[in-house]
Amino acid sequence: MEKQEFLNIIKGRLIVSCQALEHEPLHGSEIMAKMGLAAKMGGAAAIRANGKEDIIAIRKATGLPVIGIIKRDYQDSDVFITPTLKEVMELIESGAEVITLDATERLRPNGVTLSELVNYIRKNSNSLIMADVSTVKEGIEAVNLGCDLISTTLSGYTPYSPQLTGPDFSLIKELSASCKVPVIAEGRISTPDEAIEAYRNGAYSVVVGTAITRPQEITKRFVEELKREEPNLGS
Repeated sequence: MEKQEFLNIIKGRLIVSCQALEHEPLHGSEIMAKMGLAAKMGGAAAIRANGKEDIIAIRKATGLPVIGIIKRDYQDSDVFITPTLKEVMELIESGAEVITLDATERLRPNGVTLSELVNYIRKNSNSLIMADVSTVKEGIEAVNLGCDLISTTLSGYTPYSPQLTGPDFSLIKELSASCKVPVIAEGRISTPDEAIEAYRNGAYSVVVGTAITRPQEITKRFVEELKREEPNLGS
């Protein structure tokens, strides 16, 4: 898929993140494919997915473009979103239209650099490259390395970024003003009003995950809110 074609598809539209880790009840490519299809039926323009098998299954089931990541833990690094060349190669094999990389300042496993991964993707695939960042500085550096899109996904997940309970609208706004590539708003967006606010702050597109596709977390939110109000209920 050509870059402009993908950008036209997602502009002003909703991207749904369909992910379930191994310890979660919805884990499995068949289930995630159905989750992606449900998101498509609801109007999603694209899907963000984790893992080669899930990406392949979702693309086949939905026909939507997929923003691919691979979450994998390494003992020598806190970076876990597409951290090394191994994950990049798996994403290329998956056919994902977009390959997402952690673009934070943190050291990657085995000493590999973000620049090396970007260059490898450019030489070995036609996939676009999205940089998940936590600060404006990281976004600017990722653009300078040649990334096609910037995402605010990792705000709050690095010790030096704001630890917010809701979306980082300031980061969305500052990145949109500082970078010449589309800024994708992602991270703790839980309501349509928050998605709209992200657009008002300059987002090109918005990703919503937990609030749509993780029923255990949605249930937990309801339960916790009810517990807080328990003294006032039934009175």
